[in-house]
Amino acid sequence: MTPTRSVSADNEAGTEIISVRGYDVRVHVREGDGKRPPLLLMNGLGVKLEGFQPFVDHLPSTTGVIRFDVPGTGESATPSLPYRLTWVSCLVAGILRELGHSHADVLGVSWGGALAQHFAFQQRRQCRRLILVSTGPGFATVPGRLSVLREALSSRRHEDPVHARNVAPRLYGGALRTDPDSYPLRGDLSVTPRGLLYQQLAVLGWTSLPFIRLIRQPTLILTGEDDPLIHPVNGRIMRWLLPNAELHTFNDGHLGLLTSATELAPMVEEFLQRP
Repeated sequence: MTPTRSVSADNEAGTEIISVRGYDVRVHVREGDGKRPPLLLMNGLGVKLEGFQPFVDHLPSTTGVIRFDVPGTGESATPSLPYRLTWVSCLVAGILRELGHSHADVLGVSWGGALAQHFAFQQRRQCRRLILVSTGPGFATVPGRLSVLREALSSRRHEDPVHARNVAPRLYGGALRTDPDSYPLRGDLSVTPRGLLYQQLAVLGWTSLPFIRLIRQPTLILTGEDDPLIHPVNGRIMRWLLPNAELHTFNDGHLGLLTSATELAPMVEEFLQRP
């Protein structure tokens, strides 16, 4: 099937719908200076590509960035059947090829961190460097506070923006505990009920432990000290398991990439600039 491309309904510059493997996927491309591969961003559960905006705003304009809506999220089509991360990884590889890139640097947050690990292993030739943020190695992940896990899996915060903001301090921790108004995902949780279920099923029983030592790319792990969802010990576990990893623990919570973007974006940029 020949891929097709069209401008997204939101008409935002750099945003378009592309057809990959028979599915319409919404992507946003910010062209950089082309001196290194683009940074490919993989978002968390039910979060559309705009959710990365506070982080992208703090990256230099010379850094090329690719974002996409996971199938069932934002304006990407919802698959008719459940899928696993292997399928999404192949889809992402197709996105890169359709956009004219042979490889990229990959950053994944939370659910997207699981996808990023899988992509770095399965599509290793297309992944130059790897950044893992607020994530763990799958079902072997040491959970944060069990009282917040039910809320994290609930569909209500994706359906009710007021509820999402109200539970954000308890769910995400960090800066939101003292400044709830800094909640960065206003309007960025957009997923169909089936799309949310499929994202959850994609990681059900999944773990990177069987292959994590085979992920050889230089890896930066960013872990929040006050993350109610992903205990900080997961960062130390992954640093020990990954052959070429370094760990930075930051003073924030699960959404620290957004709420501490002024600190973390330059750190990511420095990591990507290394020879």
